[in-house]
Amino acid sequence: MRDLLSVDRVANQIRLRRSTYQGTFLLVEGGSDKIFYERFINKAECELATVSGKPSSKLRVIAVLKILEQESGFKGILAIVDADFDRLTIPLYYSSNLLCTDTHDLESMLINSPAFDKVLTEFGSEEKVLQFNRDIRLAILESSISVGYLLWISQCDGLNLTFDGITFSKFVDEQNLQIDELKLIREVKNKSQAFSLKDEDLQLKMSSQQSNNYDPWQICCGHHLVEILSLGLRKTIGSNKPSDIEADKLELCLRLAYEESYFRDTQLYANIHDWEANNKPFKVLRSDL
Repeated sequence: MRDLLSVDRVANQIRLRRSTYQGTFLLVEGGSDKIFYERFINKAECELATVSGKPSSKLRVIAVLKILEQESGFKGILAIVDADFDRLTIPLYYSSNLLCTDTHDLESMLINSPAFDKVLTEFGSEEKVLQFNRDIRLAILESSISVGYLLWISQCDGLNLTFDGITFSKFVDEQNLQIDELKLIREVKNKSQAFSLKDEDLQLKMSSQQSNNYDPWQICCGHHLVEILSLGLRKTIGSNKPSDIEADKLELCLRLAYEESYFRDTQLYANIHDWEANNKPFKVLRSDL
């Protein structure tokens, strides 16, 4: 009930603001999303509104969008959310006013950009990277995909498995960054207190899903990619103290390393331009971007 009241409160705040502000309202999921997108918006003609909270900030953003869309006279509302698994299944909601990240989420979009290479140069060891003799981005993507599939299975089957706070070092080999699926399953089961689930059943479902060869960038969660990168930068491809390359710090570094030119190359950027063309006179992006 509290979540519903909060969603209504955000919608009401936007309604009230419309009486004195005629620009675009851009809904995003949380604080880090707001920090990222505000670099690219025209602040005189577009206001950011965050709709964070539990159980899902994405669902809350969509709920606010739905409320405002039901009012035929309300124009100039746009929402940007993480794609999650929407491109691989039936989307939660379709609207011309709802846009998604190019990849699974914002963090994976950062990893899939030259910002990743800049962070790797800053924290990685050139000698160790050469010795690793593999594309680092591809290596962490291949490791993370098992976690992504298990998360997807949990959502599809209503298993409610817990992934927040899992310890990646318990199932990722520090020497080669490869993953042990059984150890991953057991770590997630222990974290979730889901002891009734059978390891073999989950592993079989993961194997079945992986045989479909989905785009890994739509499967892999950015937070998981960063966790594996953090693990690698301690020993495999770097010699950093764990406290210096914690996942939160790396995500901050990735955002700082992300340049405007990278954003201009995304489909999301193109989609925002299309939205502006179809919703004149409302603007979102800076005119010089």
